[in-house]
Amino acid sequence: MAMEKTWRWFGTNDSVPLPYLRQMGIEGVVTALHRIPPGEVWPVDEIMAVKSAIEANGMRWSVVESLPVAEGIKTHSADYPRLINSYRQSLHNLGTCGIDTVCYNFMPVLDWARTNLHYKTPAGGESMLFDYPTFAAFDVYILKRREAEASYDGDTLRQAKAVIASMSGAEKEELAHNIIVVTQAFINSAVDEGASDYRRQFLNSLETYRDIGKKELRENLGAFLDDAVPAAEEAGINLCIHADDPPFPLLGLPRIAGTIEDFTWIIDRYESTANGVTFCTGSLSGNADNDLVAMAGALSSRINFIHLRNTVSLQTRSFYESGHLDGTVDMYSVIKILLEEQAGRRTKGRKDIRLPFRPDHGIRMMDDYSRTANPGYPLYGRLKGLAEIDGMQHAIERMMNSN
Repeated sequence: MAMEKTWRWFGTNDSVPLPYLRQMGIEGVVTALHRIPPGEVWPVDEIMAVKSAIEANGMRWSVVESLPVAEGIKTHSADYPRLINSYRQSLHNLGTCGIDTVCYNFMPVLDWARTNLHYKTPAGGESMLFDYPTFAAFDVYILKRREAEASYDGDTLRQAKAVIASMSGAEKEELAHNIIVVTQAFINSAVDEGASDYRRQFLNSLETYRDIGKKELRENLGAFLDDAVPAAEEAGINLCIHADDPPFPLLGLPRIAGTIEDFTWIIDRYESTANGVTFCTGSLSGNADNDLVAMAGALSSRINFIHLRNTVSLQTRSFYESGHLDGTVDMYSVIKILLEEQAGRRTKGRKDIRLPFRPDHGIRMMDDYSRTANPGYPLYGRLKGLAEIDGMQHAIERMMNSN
């Protein structure tokens, strides 16, 4: 059967139109109502407008990525009742429209982080890099977060000092703008894009988590699951939490979805296939201690959505995105486990057998340089990854069926 081929599409402003996706062999589209801010209800008419456009091009709206979780839910603020009711209503509306898979994350303030959005790969393409000492330099010397130095060991601080000494004023501004604004602008940023005081806004957002550690954030996630999963079950929707990216603490913020222990806690917290996981090999491989093959095997029955990409580790907590097949992730073994899970679900009569995957991020190459795209989302680099993964999965499936 093979896993469902999907593609992240950013709506009518995306430089890759829906007819292109159909030509590329895409079966399911991954998208969202990007104009609606976190905490507001997704209206049925707007959901149906997007769904109808996708279906008119011969595909399905396979996954919502993302139905964003408002910061007030993550902090369990006084506004929590209104925010969770809006979330539950959005799930109901999506289910009414026939959408059955919703991805979300529980990362505080910063959705994902990279320090270089134009890293040159050995083959000459353009990728993204996360360099931990550079991020520490941003935190300590540019952002000047209160007590930032306490978050880093002595060796990292020494490297950070050398990094900041080598940077011009323009380079410092570019680094801050990339981390706070550019990488977040298309995914419900914590700051107003283009605001002159974006650093101050960002620091204020960080302060709301000053008294929230891992224990407290887990409790807040547990409350969210208690309220959201029953609504998802009633709507016929499988939720799937995305891994933290990168999967370790940043900026003094807790991380609760980055290790096998984290995900075991999450799926044990509410026993339901509607409480599932977005298995992102790129995010999880950012922590060299994560065994992606073992994690895929342990979590397979609750994996509802899959992001496939690869990374190369450079030093502790530093890595670059290396494409899809080549890197630290044993992609063959991961895909084999996922295909075996799909076959098992089919045998058991489970309805959620599509197992949608998308080629996550990609190397910017060739004509990608003449196209406009969000960071990490070039056309040709992702299309190359899609072809590689699809070829591998069909070969593995054929081997499985011949045994």
